[in-house]
Amino acid sequence: MHAVYVQSLFIAFAVLLPVTAHLVGAPVRILLPMHWPVLLAGMVYGWSAGAMTGALAPLICYLISGYPLPNILPSMTFELFTYGAVAGVLRQRFNLNAFVATAIAVSAGRIVFILMVLITARASISDLEYFRAALVPGFIPAMAQIIILPFAAQWLMKRYTNDQRNLG
Repeated sequence: MHAVYVQSLFIAFAVLLPVTAHLVGAPVRILLPMHWPVLLAGMVYGWSAGAMTGALAPLICYLISGYPLPNILPSMTFELFTYGAVAGVLRQRFNLNAFVATAIAVSAGRIVFILMVLITARASISDLEYFRAALVPGFIPAMAQIIILPFAAQWLMKRYTNDQRNLG
């Protein structure tokens, strides 16, 4: 039951953070509010939790707020699915260092995003201009994710372990 509850919380955060950012006019391309909970879900609860959070959050967010816009929704969904799945696989199956796993997951997700935009021809301006507008603003937050999320994941895993000891 705990896993379902926590999975729901990660999905809720992955939806509510960008909805709130859009409502207050925050720069979502710079903050990447949906990306953080997806990566964290994968690192803490494994590839399936990360993949599910990444696949569902953009769709639910779109149904609630209209964002991400329809032309970018498929690319973003695949990107976030990749973030969560890769972060989870690298931590769960390969026991890779959390910083390395996060860096690889962020890179893989961005590559999938680019490929999806190219495959679906969803960019409304030239590809180079689009990628510059879509990817460059998120570079610093992506670096912050690589630095901060491993610490957050470690804290959550310790907290979960302590909670389990206190219950049992």
